[in-house]
Amino acid sequence: MLLRHAGSAVGRDIHWVGGDGTVWPDRVVHRRAVGGIMLIGFLLPACLLIKIGWADSRDALTFGGRIAGYTILAAGLMILIASAATLDYWHKRKWRYSGVAVLVGVVIVFLGSSSLLLLQIGEHFNRWSAIAIFFLIGSVAAGIGLIRSRAWKGLRNPGRIAIGAIIPTLLASINLAYAQFYVPYATTPLIMSGAQFKETSADGTGAVVYVTVHLYVRNDGQIPVYVLGSIYWIHGGPANITSEDRPPSFKKIYDGEFVTPAGRVLYPGEEIAQDAVVEIPENADYEAIRAQTEVYVIRKDRMILPAGYEQSRVTVEELTRQGKGLGPREPEDTKYKNESRISNSSEILNVTRGQQRIMVWRVSNGEWPRIDVATSPPSDRIIFDPKFPYFNQKIIDRYGLAKVRGSTAQTPFKELQEQAGSTDEGAGQDQSSR
Repeated sequence: MLLRHAGSAVGRDIHWVGGDGTVWPDRVVHRRAVGGIMLIGFLLPACLLIKIGWADSRDALTFGGRIAGYTILAAGLMILIASAATLDYWHKRKWRYSGVAVLVGVVIVFLGSSSLLLLQIGEHFNRWSAIAIFFLIGSVAAGIGLIRSRAWKGLRNPGRIAIGAIIPTLLASINLAYAQFYVPYATTPLIMSGAQFKETSADGTGAVVYVTVHLYVRNDGQIPVYVLGSIYWIHGGPANITSEDRPPSFKKIYDGEFVTPAGRVLYPGEEIAQDAVVEIPENADYEAIRAQTEVYVIRKDRMILPAGYEQSRVTVEELTRQGKGLGPREPEDTKYKNESRISNSSEILNVTRGQQRIMVWRVSNGEWPRIDVATSPPSDRIIFDPKFPYFNQKIIDRYGLAKVRGSTAQTPFKELQEQAGSTDEGAGQDQSSR
């Protein structure tokens, strides 16, 4: 390269005078400037990769995420080695393999910046996108310069070494991606919920029937989930309606929340249950009593819900006193809402996707109160449309947000009255015998 820049013809006999292989008879300022720029270009991505790798190796939610964190951390350390080799390659070249180390560092920067841009396809353009583009252009320019100077010529068989390193790495990466990323991602959570009528009693005057309803949600799958919100309904109505989802002829007796605190984790094999005691007037004109549950869950292996989600609940009355109120596009008749930022399952996803925000409303909707959920990036304004609740299907699929409708329990009201009467008579007999 030096002879070509000096204008000497190829194949001409050259006799060196005044030094050996440690002497650089070239433009010193230009060479050191290129080496300095390349050194800075190595240090910046090395710091970024070490930061991401260190965070994911400790705190990633999945085993595959932690393995990826260790891989990113190793890549960052290799770039640091390349930055140290830069000082030798662009100075005296005392180390035989300094050019190879620099070339490997450039390749790692190219692969890292390319991967960062690929992960950001379809996401919001942010500062990390600009940084990745800068690193990509710099690695391409540095790679061209190193290829022209044949930086690998310190190796005896560079082709064989490259093939021997690339093929096993590629096979191991495919196996790891399938076993630790694709299989857990494709596994679907199995959440079961429902209601059951239990014991019944009377108040002693014959005016009220007390019915105990057992409410539960159970994780029968292999994926832990956060329970964002829960609701149950107790209705009374005719006995001949069993197939309709929400018959208008049923009248609400009671509704409430049965998974507390909101945002708690439901692990595989775990069940959360609560018994609710409902008062029903003895003279109520009901043929049947119906109980049903509904919960909203989101996958714990794909995101982190902060502990502050539980404390984020605020009622509409509190918002009104604060002079804020609900937004113009939030659901009407909201009773309270929870709002929180959520993080991705790994630091690399936080870098490429950014954090998201989730909001859960409890809406008083006549005979059928409901829960509404929406997600969006923090910079965007959450817009909820009750006619199209899943407007952001991409984020819903990404984090595994799901609505689980529980099985319906229905029993004749007359049967509950008879059970309450027999229980009351039995209690009276016990007292008289004493």
